Amino acid sequence: MDETIVVVGGALLSDGRLLAARRSAPPELAGRWELPGGKVEAGEAPEAALVRELREELGVVTEAVERVPGEWPLRAPYVLRVWTARLLPGSDDPEPLEDHDELRWLTPDEIWDVDWLDQDVPAVRATLPHWATGTGTGTGTGTGTGTEAETGTGTATEAETASASADGHRGERRP
Repeated sequence: MDETIVVVGGALLSDGRLLAARRSAPPELAGRWELPGGKVEAGEAPEAALVRELREELGVVTEAVERVPGEWPLRAPYVLRVWTARLLPGSDDPEPLEDHDELRWLTPDEIWDVDWLDQDVPAVRATLPHWATGTGTGTGTGTGTGTEAETGTGTATEAETASASADGHRGERRP
């Protein structure tokens, strides 16, 4: 039996904005946007993996704040789980160091202005209630309504899962 491999995504919140990262590779994902993060290594806590991945990909010092309810299937055996996160005092500003070529801080009004990876769409929706309550930083002002898609109680559609698992790159980020 295959064991599930967790991929952590970071809903990095600051000053009422969410950080989106544009993929630079592989070619089939390049130009699309995601919540940054990566695979949890054997013996590693998901929150520690998120902090490590954000440091490696963005050069920032963060802390995981709260798990966003729900999980979203990627190519088997991978599953995406998301945590809100915040920059710690003294952290550098995020930079696209690995796997990304651009970063954007998005306000609630701009959240759908970027072309999110299909598997990240329900995860981003699920962060909206956390953004609205400010559990990432205490400064968010989102507009979530608590629907199934926003709270993360549903699962990715077959099309989203197929797109996310085309080559499994979302679930196979570099450690």
